[in-house]
Amino acid sequence: MAHFYPLIFEPVLKDYVWGGRSLETILGRTLPLGVTAESWEIAAHPNGSSVVSNGPYSGLSLKSLHEILGLDLVGADPVWAHNGGKFPLLIKLLDAHDRLSVQVHPYDSYALLHENGEFGKSEMWVVLHAEPGGSVILGVKKGTVPDEFRRAALDGQLDPFLHRIFVEQGDFICVPSGSLHAIMGGLVIAEIQQNSDVTYRVYDWGRQSAGRPLHLDQAMEVINFDQTEPGLESPLPLPSPSGQRREALCSNEYFKVERWFLSEGNLYIGENDGSTFEIWGVLDGTVEIEGGESNIRLTAVNFTLLPASLGKFTINAASAATLLRIYT
Repeated sequence: MAHFYPLIFEPVLKDYVWGGRSLETILGRTLPLGVTAESWEIAAHPNGSSVVSNGPYSGLSLKSLHEILGLDLVGADPVWAHNGGKFPLLIKLLDAHDRLSVQVHPYDSYALLHENGEFGKSEMWVVLHAEPGGSVILGVKKGTVPDEFRRAALDGQLDPFLHRIFVEQGDFICVPSGSLHAIMGGLVIAEIQQNSDVTYRVYDWGRQSAGRPLHLDQAMEVINFDQTEPGLESPLPLPSPSGQRREALCSNEYFKVERWFLSEGNLYIGENDGSTFEIWGVLDGTVEIEGGESNIRLTAVNFTLLPASLGKFTINAASAATLLRIYT
């Protein structure tokens, strides 16, 4: 008999060269020794699958759970992923202690053709912490010509072509596939993305000796050179009941992300009717989430997956809370 309840997971940790210890020192996570660059919070990918840590499905990977529950887990809306046997999204926390490579992610048609059936990757970032002067690279400078860009990449002289955006805590950045981008040092970020692990590095600040190859030929085929000097986007206010404030952040064909602010004691009543799962992440404060005769207490910064067939659920703010709502 299937069980539907709010699911929490044991994340998968990645130790890439640009990581640090900020998930411990800033977010309060317990980490193993050494560098932690990414925490895959909700993931079902061959390179890492998070494991359920509560309730009857405890110990099962998200990939296995998707195989068992099927559309009852993901819903009818993300059929583009389910028909390929894949969970649609991947949720991460990133500690960009050092700058990431200048890179681009392909769109679906290119990745499916060239990357053994992988999806492309559209993603978004929510800045959880930023050191003074923290920044990201998104898009190219006006007047960038692909041939000149390629020569500069080969010569390691890309700076004149890179568009930098300074960011602070609370800012968000939508990064569609084809976007040239990089997360610079001193940032902690929550990332919502398609379930893909395809990255084409254009320039890596001289770190090729660390076993990090470049992929300039592939990158040049997918970079959107029409994305010139974008700015930070502003959240779109949404109608909200008393005691709540909510706003739309990024919306695309793969996912929608909202940010919610709940006052202490406020109760939100929702319902998953089988069309889509929902992922809720607490960025600040504490909430209690009840559904399917189960109750969990979620603190910052942590995520839960609510199955598409969960039915009614409630979110009760034990303290003033800021949350992300993610759905397809």
